[in-house]
Amino acid sequence: MKIIKPFLCFILLLVANLVFGQTKQDSLAIKQAALDYIESQHKPNPKQMEDALHPRMVKRTFWKDKATGKDYVRETTTESMVLLAETYNKNGDKFSKPPKKEILLLDVSERTASVKLIADEWIDYIHIVKLNGIWKIINVLWQYNDIKQHE
Repeated sequence: MKIIKPFLCFILLLVANLVFGQTKQDSLAIKQAALDYIESQHKPNPKQMEDALHPRMVKRTFWKDKATGKDYVRETTTESMVLLAETYNKNGDKFSKPPKKEILLLDVSERTASVKLIADEWIDYIHIVKLNGIWKIINVLWQYNDIKQHE
């Protein structure tokens, strides 16, 4: 009886994970949203950026005000990111060749995911949500690798 209880609990946990956990398809879709976000900046593609982001996405970072020396939070919206994707790397000089893009799935649940994107000069922590069967980026918190660049 002592062996049966832990074994039964293990089987129930395994079945619950299979029924309610993310699928391989979800993991691929989550990674693709993060890839679309960064790759739309590598080769200017506003449609690709728009497809990756929820319309109410907010991207944040910290910045230092030069006049006061105080830190503050700077925000960017989906609309701004779509415009950025259209113009940011038009000359092809904003990223290394080949550009760095490492995606780590930090946590994946049935309808939410946390991802770490390590790109050339910065790190993005990305929250992705599954709405109506589609994974979309809803939040981004980023910083430069060298935080002095935030000044």
